[in-house]
Amino acid sequence: MQVKRAGYYLWLKGTLSNREIANEQLLVKIKEEFDASDETYGSPRITKELRAAGIQCNEKRIARLMRVCGLVALAPRKFVVTTDSDHKLPVAENLLNREFDVKTINTNWNCDITYIWTREGWLYLAVVIDLFSRRVVGWAMSDIVDRFLVINALEMAIRQRRPDVGLLCHSDQGSQYASGDYQDSLKAAGITCSMSRRGDCWDNAPVESFFATLKKEMVHRTKFETREQASTAVFGWIEVWYNRKRRHSSLGYLSPEMFERQNQPKQPTSMAA
Repeated sequence: MQVKRAGYYLWLKGTLSNREIANEQLLVKIKEEFDASDETYGSPRITKELRAAGIQCNEKRIARLMRVCGLVALAPRKFVVTTDSDHKLPVAENLLNREFDVKTINTNWNCDITYIWTREGWLYLAVVIDLFSRRVVGWAMSDIVDRFLVINALEMAIRQRRPDVGLLCHSDQGSQYASGDYQDSLKAAGITCSMSRRGDCWDNAPVESFFATLKKEMVHRTKFETREQASTAVFGWIEVWYNRKRRHSSLGYLSPEMFERQNQPKQPTSMAA
């Protein structure tokens, strides 16, 4: 019955009610989901996981039981600006203009770079996120933060998604994104460039939110000895956890992959001759 030993003996003595026994059983499931999320899920996401498993539960009850057991999801650290836009390269207009609520797959992408510390030095991560599903569709890592880092992430996204001409790709004004080589890659794929206003991280809010989650849930909890160790961990977190399993509040608590599966456009039915 998955009841704690102490609770079982108290029940034998007639000191636990049916409700208390049910709470004991529910706590086992709560702890399983909390541990599976690496202690990052709060009551809303745990409630969604339990309901998806066929367990009827109320979020207020889950929150109360988590408080009683001291199960507290990790809190995010403060945002730190890392973009260097002090260059004389041409920059694009802010065409996205904080219109983050996107209704169609492969129409608006969001890009940025972050930094991960290891004992060997910095590891740089560039990502491309589809704003429709918040899925990471392209990423690249390197010990050098240059234009090739962002070009590699963009090329991965293009290979995986094969977007139609006219897709909007938004980034900050960093020199990597303003470089001629990166701009040529966009033009070759028929992609329109959009850039944040200088020094305004809120114009790039979805990808900044993604980085904050990555740092809170994995990076800040791990001491990486090597860049290779960090790269392996980031790969697993993005492809195994975030894209496929982690429930996203803005997606109705679905993972990006689940959201895309449920919202794929229906293919027209062919008519028999």
